[in-house]
Amino acid sequence: MSSSLIEASSFHFKPLPFISSLSDPLELGEFFSSAMSEAPILDLPELALECIIEKLSPACLCSMACVCRSLKGKCTGDHPWERHMKEKWSGVIGPAAKKEWELHLASHGIVERLKPKSWMESLFFIWPLSLLNSKFDAASKPVNPLRIDSIMSWYLALECGEYWLPAQVYNRENGHYGFSLSCYDAQLRYDRKTDTFTARYPPHGQKIVKLEEGIRWDRLRASPVDTPAHDLYVSNCLHDLCPGDHFEIQWRKNKEFPYGWWYGVVGHLHSCEENERRCRCHQDDTIILEFKQHAPGSRWRKAAISRNSHREKGDETDGFYGGIRKLQSKDEINMWRKFWPSEVLE
Repeated sequence: MSSSLIEASSFHFKPLPFISSLSDPLELGEFFSSAMSEAPILDLPELALECIIEKLSPACLCSMACVCRSLKGKCTGDHPWERHMKEKWSGVIGPAAKKEWELHLASHGIVERLKPKSWMESLFFIWPLSLLNSKFDAASKPVNPLRIDSIMSWYLALECGEYWLPAQVYNRENGHYGFSLSCYDAQLRYDRKTDTFTARYPPHGQKIVKLEEGIRWDRLRASPVDTPAHDLYVSNCLHDLCPGDHFEIQWRKNKEFPYGWWYGVVGHLHSCEENERRCRCHQDDTIILEFKQHAPGSRWRKAAISRNSHREKGDETDGFYGGIRKLQSKDEINMWRKFWPSEVLE
C-alpha cells in the first residue's frame, strides 16, 4: 500500500486500534457516523477503503455496515468475511460441514432470518441479520436484506451458537479411559462466552444422545472423510502400508454403534526379524495393526487384517474394525500423539 494511500485512509479518520477497543456495538455505530460527518470515508480511494475494511473485526464490520447503504454492501459481502471464517473456523469446517450448512439453508428456506435468543446476547447480533439497515437510510427507500447464504450469515450463525456444526472430537467424554486415542463424529455448538463447545454424539444402540460440554478447540478437527459415522469407509491405502506407517482405523463395539477413528502404527509380522533390509512384511497379505498405548499382551494391543480382502472384521467380543486411513501429514500424526495417555492402558 503506497504512503499516499495510507495518508488518505488515515486523514481525519480515527486509528483502527481505537475502533477495535470499542466494546459496545451502538458506540461503534456512533463512531462511524461521526467519522462520516467529519470526513466522508466514501471519498477515499477504493483501494484505501478496501484496506480499511479488510482490517476490521467482525464486530466492526457489523457496525460499519449500519452507516450507509454503500458500506453495508462492502461490509456484508463475502470478501471481508472469508478471512475471519478461515482464521477462526477452518480447523473444524470440512466438506461435511459445508454440506450440512447447505442442507440447513434448503430446509429452512432462503428467506429465513437468523435471530439471536436475546438482543444483547452477542455484539454481532445487535441488529437483525436480515435487515442490518442503517438508521441513516431513508425509510422510503427499499433495502436489500442480508443474504442468508452469505459467508457472514454462516460465520454469525456459528459464532452465536445458532447452528450445530458437524466435526470430530478427540478423546470424547472428557478423556474417558475407554476412548483414549480415538476421534468421534459429533454435532458441535459454540459458546462464545466460554470459547468452548458442546458436543452432541450419535446415540450408541438404544442409549440416548450423549452430550459433553466445555470442549476446547484443541480437541476438535474437521472430519477428514465424508463417510457418515455409521458407514464403512472404503480403504484405498492397504497395498501401501508398511511397518512403521501411522494410520487411523474405524472401530465400533457392535454394529448398532457408530464408528470412531482410532490411532495406531503398522507393526511387523510375528515371523519377521524386524530387520529393515530383510523385512518383507509389506509383501504379505496380512497387515499387523499395533496400538502401542495398550500394554504388551493386552487383547487390544494388536489386530490383523487382510491386505487384499479387508472390509469389516471383528465380533461382538473384540468389536469391529472398519476402514483404514494412512496418515501422510506430520501435523496429523503430532495431533494424535498430543493425546497419548500418561499411563499405558491395560
